[in-house]
Amino acid sequence: MQQLAGERWKDALSSCDLEQIHYLGFVQPQGFLVEASADWITTRTSANLEQFLNVSPEAVLGTPLSEVLGRDMLHEIRGQLQMLGHGSGAQRLFGSDALPGGRPFDLAIHRAGESLVIEGEPAVQGDEQVAGFVQTLLGQLRHVPDLARLCDLVVRQMRALTGFDRVMLYRFHEDLSGEVVAETRRGDLAPFKGLRYPASDIPAQARALYLRNPIRLIADVAAEPVPVLPALDPSGRPIDLSMSVLRAVSPVHIQYLRNMQVGASLSISVLSGGRLWGLIACHHATPRNLSLQRRTALEFFGEMFSFLLESRARAEEVARREEARDFQTRMISQLSGETGSLDDVFQHLVGVQSMLGADGLATFIDGRLRTTGTTPGTSEILEIMRFLNRAAASKVYASHALSLVHPPAAHYTRQGCGVLAIPVSRRPRDYVVFFRRELVQQVTWAGEPAKAVRRVEGTQQLSPRASFAAWRETVRGQSAQWSAGDLAIAEALRMTLLELMLQVTDRAEKQRKLSNDQQDLLIAELNHRVRNILNLIVGLVRQCGDSATSVESFAEEVSARVHALARAHDQLTSSGWGARSLATMIRVEAGAYLGAKAERVAIHGDDVGIQPDAFATVALVMHELITNAAKYGAFRDSRGHVEIALRNDPDKGLDIAWDEIGGAPITPPTRRGFGSTIIERAIPHELMGQARVDFAPAGLRARFHIPAAFIEVLDPAAPGANAQATERTQAKVERLSGDILLVEDNLLIALETEAMLGSLGADNVHVASTVSAALSYLAENRPHFAVLDYNLGRERSVPIAERLSAMQVPFVFATGYGDTATIDDRFRSRPILTKPYTASSVLRAWQAISALEE
Repeated sequence: MQQLAGERWKDALSSCDLEQIHYLGFVQPQGFLVEASADWITTRTSANLEQFLNVSPEAVLGTPLSEVLGRDMLHEIRGQLQMLGHGSGAQRLFGSDALPGGRPFDLAIHRAGESLVIEGEPAVQGDEQVAGFVQTLLGQLRHVPDLARLCDLVVRQMRALTGFDRVMLYRFHEDLSGEVVAETRRGDLAPFKGLRYPASDIPAQARALYLRNPIRLIADVAAEPVPVLPALDPSGRPIDLSMSVLRAVSPVHIQYLRNMQVGASLSISVLSGGRLWGLIACHHATPRNLSLQRRTALEFFGEMFSFLLESRARAEEVARREEARDFQTRMISQLSGETGSLDDVFQHLVGVQSMLGADGLATFIDGRLRTTGTTPGTSEILEIMRFLNRAAASKVYASHALSLVHPPAAHYTRQGCGVLAIPVSRRPRDYVVFFRRELVQQVTWAGEPAKAVRRVEGTQQLSPRASFAAWRETVRGQSAQWSAGDLAIAEALRMTLLELMLQVTDRAEKQRKLSNDQQDLLIAELNHRVRNILNLIVGLVRQCGDSATSVESFAEEVSARVHALARAHDQLTSSGWGARSLATMIRVEAGAYLGAKAERVAIHGDDVGIQPDAFATVALVMHELITNAAKYGAFRDSRGHVEIALRNDPDKGLDIAWDEIGGAPITPPTRRGFGSTIIERAIPHELMGQARVDFAPAGLRARFHIPAAFIEVLDPAAPGANAQATERTQAKVERLSGDILLVEDNLLIALETEAMLGSLGADNVHVASTVSAALSYLAENRPHFAVLDYNLGRERSVPIAERLSAMQVPFVFATGYGDTATIDDRFRSRPILTKPYTASSVLRAWQAISALEE
């Protein structure tokens, strides 16, 4: 920032940083500059002061300001200073005739440190109305609905205000390169719209000046700049021309304009959010000067356009953040309940993916990877997660060109070129990652973007680009950039996810403790029930052993009673633990034991529900009555039947009347067997009820009373009320044949079932206890039929079922759960053998699966 003369100036020019030249102490020749302190011209003036004021620059130094500008002008300047205060702005006086000689001037006044800088330009008649014209044009801008049309209208209005040959709206990208997004021009000029200009065309120092001083006019590119005299003030400091309206510019920029064949230029800064959004750039083929009054109106126009842009951007951002906030509020409200889980979080994040304009989503939480949309493969994503672990744990990470920092990403740019990663925990590091695909762009530069470097007298100097012909470049390896709004949404989402993760973790910990407590209780209850069942079985075996006449009859009686208890238990657990229909229980038991003769059981009266704690006892009594009738009574021949009357008193309880009619004559037993003992003593002993049995010759008659505590009135519309038996007829006897695969991990059950299948006609039974053993057998053999225990210790037989399905081999599952709820969905419609099962139930399953295959 020195003012030198002759050869010394040339030496300084060749050795200084050309990017800084626009700070040198020069002003343009269309006006004068005076630097003063208080009322005195104590520092400098411009060399052309005499041209405008008829005063020698050397003569005014150290003289009162009033002797140069006049007392009236000094009064007005002091008034402007009062309004300016200590701010960094500028004040303007238009058309002032208070200067000596009566020539009107426009004055620009601003502070530079402790000094006052006054710049004057001859006023132009007729520019007084331009402010009103600008106000009218701004009114038109407020009603334009979209940004593209707004930019087009702005450049048309600016050309009308300036008269320049070409007016462009130049917008900066994130990499600081610029693009012409709107243009109006003289008809014979080549279009610049759509061309890109590299960031180096506008150096950082120039961008900083555009923020401080938003308007710059170069009225004549060919004009010689005017020096400021002297170069330094008495304190040895150069003048700061940052806010000057007449400052000259870098010779590099002047050459740049000459290379574009521009004779005059005007630029107005467009700001948004305190940052340089772009420029309104005006070019003219010949010199063109605009008065300070008109430039001030244009500066106001630019400020209002900036305000409109910022308002629109802020409104869009507010709307976008409101949408994101509403979404996050809904997500928190839906996931904060007791049933919220990490799986639900993932489903909600799919909505955020759309909001961010992402192509894919991946979450890595609790060691589980979930993906949706377009993403890299699993191994690539896990590699990205390891890369992200190097980033800050509490910050959102964003990149639109991942391969620049993570080279392996160059191999999958079509799936994940850009990433927006949100950390949701510290250790282990979990992430929510949004992906954007590669956005291949064809960028048209205004000439090759590289700026040339030349050597002058041993130093390197930048040389402006000489060619502006369209120069096309294909840009790859980048996605659409993540905006500041995207990052704000991601940061808000990070906080929301952290809160949800804490809630889910806390809830999971509580659920884990509750599950452990429930498991301990369940184990204790299961232990109690198993002991009761074992005691019951021991009692059945002992009692049957006392009354059996042979091993065969003993086995038959034990098996029949165990299966009666199993059927009762199945009815209780088929759809929840609750009261079950007595009529249904009797029909199930009759159908299982009597087959076709079950139709000779007639039930009348009030069907009721028997509570679970009484159900097995009543079922065992009904079973003994039915088996006794089949052996000795009404069902012994083809004529007899049984009438069962049910009468319920809600206060007293249920009365059951059992009457056998028309069967073989009854002979009273000479001794009481186990079956008779159950009939006569089970209900009084277990339920505190009553039982009475009369072995009349015409048929057995029994009367029972069950207390009201064990009875529940059934809803007639409820499932199971007065329902028909699930097993009406016994399957007709058929024999199996061929090879049969039996998969069972319990040795005793396997031995019993193997013998059962052999008795049904199986030629060969192959027993396997594990999935791998069964699959090894199927690799070399094709059985005719298979019985698969669904739960094999710590594994399930589903892979065996899949293999059998592929081989088209019929099979059934065996399970002790009593229903199909635990069966894989693909096989749930197949017949199920419920443990304990009999030979007849195996045959029925075979018939059912054969019908299904047909």
